[in-house]
Amino acid sequence: MHVVAFDFDGTLSDSEMTVLLGDEEGVAADMAEITERAMNDEISYAESLRKRAGLLDGLDDDLAEAAFGEVRLRPGAADVIERLRERGHYVAILTGGFERGVARALEREGVEVDEIVANRLPVSGGRLTGEVEGPLIEGTKDEQLERLAADRSVPLARTLAVGDGANDLPMLEVAGLAVGYEPKPAVEPACDLLVESMAELAEVLEAEGLLAADAGTER
Repeated sequence: MHVVAFDFDGTLSDSEMTVLLGDEEGVAADMAEITERAMNDEISYAESLRKRAGLLDGLDDDLAEAAFGEVRLRPGAADVIERLRERGHYVAILTGGFERGVARALEREGVEVDEIVANRLPVSGGRLTGEVEGPLIEGTKDEQLERLAADRSVPLARTLAVGDGANDLPMLEVAGLAVGYEPKPAVEPACDLLVESMAELAEVLEAEGLLAADAGTER
């Protein structure tokens, strides 16, 4: 068994949750700018996340739920997840994004993972508070990957991490195999392999022996 950890926004999904939320509040452009700076390691992820959450202060939670409902998995992502779990691997999503968006995207495709580690946007009186809570604000993805492996007595050499942005760097640097999914320039040097599609990722996983050869990767 391997422990396989995926980033979500920019990796399993080409949706950006905070931008979708920002559309509902009319601040999407500001959200996108802050996100891009964080992914390029120009500002800390914790700072960027708090700034983005602050822009959502007062957003009606019904509008937030509608935005989370727009989150989608990339074509082929559900198939890769299912095939990994069928082979007995432990599949986790480690994201600085939000639990509700991840859950909606998985539900839409009818696919499950073994664990989701994500943040939350608190609600009070039916509106977002402008705050953010969760394990991946100050906490880092390497700590979570190490915990997942230790809990299952899996050595780090038998872990795989897939990500694209600066907040993925810690887990990419400690994983046994680090795969960059169209990674940002600051992230690429930490990656053992680079892919540009879920079909290409499936081929990499087959070559590494994590998946049996299978022609179907689109869904």
